[in-house]
Amino acid sequence: MALSVNTNVASLTAQNNLNRSSNALNKSIERLSSGLKINRGADGPSALVISEKNRAQIAGLNAAIENASKATAVVQTAEGALNEINSLLTRVRSLAIDSANTGVNDEDALAANQAEISNALDTINRIANNTQFGNRKLLDGSAGKSGSAADTDVTVLGTTASTTGGTYALSVSTAAERANVTATTQTGNLAADEVVTVNNVAISLSAGLSRTQVIDRINEFTSQTGVVAEDNGSNATRLRSVAFGANASVEAISNTAAGGAGTTSGIGTSLLSDTGVDIAGTIDGLAATGVGNVLTANTGASNGLSVSVGLASGSTVASATGAQGNATVVDNSLVFQIGPNENQTVNVAVDRVNPGSLGIGVAGNQFSNLGEIDVTSASKAQDAIGVIDASISEVATLRGSLGAFQANTLESTANNLRATLENTVNAESVIRDTDFASEIAQFTKNQVLVQAGTSVLSNANQSAQLVLSLL
Repeated sequence: MALSVNTNVASLTAQNNLNRSSNALNKSIERLSSGLKINRGADGPSALVISEKNRAQIAGLNAAIENASKATAVVQTAEGALNEINSLLTRVRSLAIDSANTGVNDEDALAANQAEISNALDTINRIANNTQFGNRKLLDGSAGKSGSAADTDVTVLGTTASTTGGTYALSVSTAAERANVTATTQTGNLAADEVVTVNNVAISLSAGLSRTQVIDRINEFTSQTGVVAEDNGSNATRLRSVAFGANASVEAISNTAAGGAGTTSGIGTSLLSDTGVDIAGTIDGLAATGVGNVLTANTGASNGLSVSVGLASGSTVASATGAQGNATVVDNSLVFQIGPNENQTVNVAVDRVNPGSLGIGVAGNQFSNLGEIDVTSASKAQDAIGVIDASISEVATLRGSLGAFQANTLESTANNLRATLENTVNAESVIRDTDFASEIAQFTKNQVLVQAGTSVLSNANQSAQLVLSLL
């Protein structure tokens, strides 16, 4: 190569290599100081894309794990309240068993048991209405599947986990009936004392009582007889059961023959008796089970939907018949986002556990639900036990469902999310974090190259001075 002054190629070469070494050293310093080997897109475009996606996934996994923990707290809150309801139902069952022991208990004891049962049911209702997590109520039906009816004659009593949200047509083919008997006409006051026995309960009637007073006297014993007396609109007394259905009955007899110019109760010395009729009809076009005035779907999309049908217009003994409009079921199940990505949710329905929603439609029972139970007589106490047992089973089943949801869905999912988080963080670290052992080696090499390049550049810049030795 020619020896020249104007152009110093060696210096340019040294500068070029020194710049490269300096840039490499600066990158090593950046990676060592930040702890990241990818600090900008230019450091690794494809790696940056993968890393940022992993970071988003990691943030989602952390949030999902937190969501699962919160969901567990919600379920535990509901389950704790159900545990207390279970305890109350157990106590109510003990009282019903005690009341069934009529060979020992008198009317005062039965009334005391009934009063305690009523108080316990009020407490159950209060727990169901007031249990909440934050501002979200859990046991009043708003966290499960709720129903409403368009027709004022119909009341939706409850649904189950099997009930699908939707609108279902209701129709009654056979009206529910209360047991009822009608005495002959009483136009005047009682001419003499009289004893009327209604459902095995003796009721004394004093001479001089008017028909209205006779009705009032019989109704003083409704809690024991399960029978209501009323004017039939034709100067006669009608006795009807409080309950609807085939398990409701009325038996009445007097020690005084009917007649007497309308101066007796009109019940007479011949036994008057009647039995109620269970309702029959369809829900969503499918035959439903009828108990009393309650229809319960047991198949199809409406499975588990229970409705009660009210009285026909102008009647006190028979329910409405024919088409009864629609019942609409809305699914308000609790929805939990327990995954890091879109639509990774689970849901659980928490049924309503008010007394009116428990023990519905127990076959062969005079009570339609837990809220109606009465233990003031032996037969009532026996039927009350059946409804209470059904209620205990329903609450226990709901607790089991919530427990399974917590253990098998929430906790298992949270464990899986933690394992996934660990692996995702590891993958993101491999892509983006600085390997200090390797980077220190690079840093040392680049540092030496910069020092060497600086020295070489200095020598190259002085090479032109060799020309002076030739001059």
